[in-house]
Amino acid sequence: MTGALETFLHEVKESLTMAIVSIRTNKLRSILTLLGIAVGVFSIIGVMTAMGVLISSIENGMTFLGANTFQVQKTSPMMTGDIKERLKMMNRKKITYEQALRVKESSTLAKAVGMFCYLNGSKVVVAEDGRKTNPSVSVSGRDIESFLANNWIIEEGRLFSQGEMNSGSYVAILGADVVKKLYPKSDPIGQTIRVDRRKFQVIGIVQSKGSVLGGGEESFVLIPLNTFFEIYGKDQEFSFKVQADAMAIDDCMEQVRGILRTARHVPPGAEDDFAIVSNDSLINQFNDFTKYLRLGIIIVSSISLLAAGVGIMNIMLVSVTERTREIGIRKAVGARKNNIMTQFVLEAVLVSEFGGIIGIILGILGGNVIALTMNVSPVIPYDWVLIGFITCSFVGIVFGVYPAWKAANLDPIESLRYE
Repeated sequence: MTGALETFLHEVKESLTMAIVSIRTNKLRSILTLLGIAVGVFSIIGVMTAMGVLISSIENGMTFLGANTFQVQKTSPMMTGDIKERLKMMNRKKITYEQALRVKESSTLAKAVGMFCYLNGSKVVVAEDGRKTNPSVSVSGRDIESFLANNWIIEEGRLFSQGEMNSGSYVAILGADVVKKLYPKSDPIGQTIRVDRRKFQVIGIVQSKGSVLGGGEESFVLIPLNTFFEIYGKDQEFSFKVQADAMAIDDCMEQVRGILRTARHVPPGAEDDFAIVSNDSLINQFNDFTKYLRLGIIIVSSISLLAAGVGIMNIMLVSVTERTREIGIRKAVGARKNNIMTQFVLEAVLVSEFGGIIGIILGILGGNVIALTMNVSPVIPYDWVLIGFITCSFVGIVFGVYPAWKAANLDPIESLRYE
């Protein structure tokens, strides 16, 4: 048994050595062959790496709700492409201040319920020295609990006091993007800004959490809720964020759903006329929306890899024809069919794997160019790297078997006569 194994390993080693010698001898042919594989693998790994970078960035941005936190709002942040479904959501009645307040007062399982509302249009914020932001800043009325529910940290300055909340003081807390635009080199605390020709004193800055795809989601000015009512009125569309204990998050979600359904007079058995959004639900929705895109990319890239496999077969067939006399000599000195077949299959697999390695390396580097441009962490799709190696081996074997079989079945006498 041991002798048979040693003989087998020796034959495989000899076939592998001859395959490597053949690849090195025919450098141009080998390079052209592995180039086709490299392009196919590069297209798959490059695209999947780029998708991984985008998905990672978006998923990190989607964790803005924080741990054990969910948000309740009128519509889902990711509406489907179904026009009827979109219109149905858009036609829902807005969540009112009274409804949000009822949830805040009645939810016994919540650690914090933060109410807030936004202006429908974006605003320009102007500093005392005339420096302006882009017309993309949101102005939001907030209660104190919304900072806890958002897991916001005041990096500099302070929160609203209860007295400022009750009296509707003209004070403001800025998001990181507004600070970068208005006060790139100075301290904004104590400075005065103007929003809609009204002056606010800056009392705090919210610590940056980063944002989806590297931009824009921290461009906001937060003011006390009563101040917002005084300026813009109370008839606004409200949302609220709820923070609960980790063990009670699902129960808290159901309790809030029940309270809000009652407040909005939703009939028993009817679907919710509001959306409850959590980090997990956002990520699941995003993955559902992109799964067909990923599938399409895989199919297109697989066609490219299939074409490369056909190229391997063609070049290996040419190689068999060119080496007919060599094969005849090997058979004449005692090489069996399986020795010839093993050599040619190994040759096809080696070329395929070399091309695969080049394609994988270039694919990871090329895909992560997006990570560099967006200033996000690079991604290595280990699952696709493994799939790439397996696929290359599969392509080498499948498209190398027929040329190997043809080589193994050449008549040794006719082969020796071949010119």
